[in-house]
Amino acid sequence: MSRPMPTELNLHRQSRVLEVAFDDGNKFSLPCEFLRVYSPSAEVQGHTPDQRVLQVGKEAVNIERIEPVGNYAVALHFDDGHNTGIYSWETLYTMGANYDEMWQEYLSELEAAGKERKADS
Repeated sequence: MSRPMPTELNLHRQSRVLEVAFDDGNKFSLPCEFLRVYSPSAEVQGHTPDQRVLQVGKEAVNIERIEPVGNYAVALHFDDGHNTGIYSWETLYTMGANYDEMWQEYLSELEAAGKERKADS
């Protein structure tokens, strides 16, 4: 079975949303904040699950630049200086398909840490 490949990648800077369409017909709208707090970088994810670093204060983060990485991924350069995560097509697809569950997990992690999201800017 072949993995879905992206057919379109559009950054909406004003709404801070990255839209990704795939060749299987799925299209996902991924907020920049979500992409930033779930960055696949070691800086965020750590090298083991217990090393994952909870990201806070990323409500207004935006993507400055999208850089292709071979034919399998993109590097997202965020305006807070973070640029070490490589988002494979599979990662973006998984994030899109599991957005609701992942977002709720993030909100629960914030609450457990005694943190709050600021109102969207």
